[in-house]
Parts: sequence; C-alpha cells; structure tokens
Amino acid sequence: MTTKILQKLQEIERDKNVKILYAVESGSRAWGFASPDSDYDIRFIYKHEPEYYLSLWEKPDVIEFMTADDLDGSGWDIAKALKLLAKSNAPLIEWLFSPVVYYQDEAFIQQMQALATDCFSPIATLHHYLGTTKNFMDVCEAPEVKLKSYFYALRTALAGKWIIEKNSFPPVDFLELLPIAPQNIQDKVLELMNIKANQDEKYLHPKENLITDYLRETVSFNQENASSLQSGKKMSEELDGVFRGIISKQL
Repeated sequence: MTTKILQKLQEIERDKNVKILYAVESGSRAWGFASPDSDYDIRFIYKHEPEYYLSLWEKPDVIEFMTADDLDGSGWDIAKALKLLAKSNAPLIEWLFSPVVYYQDEAFIQQMQALATDCFSPIATLHHYLGTTKNFMDVCEAPEVKLKSYFYALRTALAGKWIIEKNSFPPVDFLELLPIAPQNIQDKVLELMNIKANQDEKYLHPKENLITDYLRETVSFNQENASSLQSGKKMSEELDGVFRGIISKQL
C-alpha cells in the first residue's frame, strides 16, 4: 500500500504543480487502533512556486482526494499550515509527529517540529481535545457502541489529561498515551483493541460501563483544570520568515 500512496502523491505533484514537503498517516492507523477495513488517512503539506503567492486574490490552499482503494487524502498549503501552527492547531501538530511517515524533507520537518514545540499552547490544545471528547460522549452512552467511538473519545480524553499533567503535547501513538490511565482502564482498553483489530468498522460492542464512567470522570477533570494552563508564544514574525524561506526554494 505504501507504494500506491507514494504513486498517488507523485501524481498530485504533477497534476497540481506543487512540491509535497511532508506526507504521513493520520487517524486510526497512526494512532494504533485500526480495524482491518480502516481507510488510509493520508495527510500532507505542500508548496507552490513563489509566484502563486503573489496575487491579490484568494487561492485554494487545500488539496483533497479519495480513491477506490480507500486512500483518503488531504493536504494543506504551507501558508495555511504555518497560520494554523501559530494557533497550536492540534491535528496539524499530530501530523508533524505522526509515527507513520510516507515522505519527508528532513530539514523541513525538523524546522516544523521545532516550531510546533515553540508555538504549543496548552490551553488551546486542551480545548480542542476536550471538545472532541464531548462530541463522542452521547454515542458512547448507547447500549451498543462502535469501538471506533470509544477509542476516539478515550484518545482525546487522555490527550487532555496528558497536557494538564505534563504540560507538553501528547504522544500520537495511543499506546504511549495509555499509561496515564488507571491499570483497570489500561487492561480493558487492550482487550478492546484486540477485538477492534479483528472486527470491521461496523461492529457494535455492548456498552462498557467501566469506559463510559472513566470518560465522564476524565472530561470533568480536564474541564476543572483547564484554567490553570498557559497560552502559546506569539510567533508571527518568526513564521513569516520561515514562510519566505520555504517558498523561495525552487520546486
């Protein structure tokens, strides 16, 4: 599948006249709890020639594709990516630290990871994860639950808890995040991960009260502690300089 993904990215470069700087897996395959039929969520950052940015008019800053063999692609222009990085955008930072990398310009990703660390806003990122967890709470309370919903809720709840307790961006790999949960939760999660790895996305699992109770408890903890967190550094000038340096290099 990696070969197909790289071929698709090369096709995007030719068809759109862009240079892809970085391409990774996001979603359940990057987080470590994919089902056999999970899509490949390919995320990438790209740039155009410098002239593209010298325009009075707004231009597209996203490239998306979906293929018949479950390649779900979404890429952001470097200008969009840097503006989102200034806001400590959690999905973007997850891309930058994804454990599944398809392509990377080494100098570019080192620079972006350093910037992500500098721009990191604990409070903004916590609110992103907290909002995502809350979006899944109703479905997690149903008599039968898609395991995907449990894992999305657990991952974001634990990510928020990690930020509060460690004041750093949480790991992308769910198994690296899991140890901050109590042992009984860890044991149950590992059991559910084994089930999910052998069931398709449509599988419905009986409600696990242990999980839903822990989710409610963690949401409350995250809400109660949010006010103690700091915001990120303002880096507008630094990011402007990075942008100019990246686009000045020829494709």
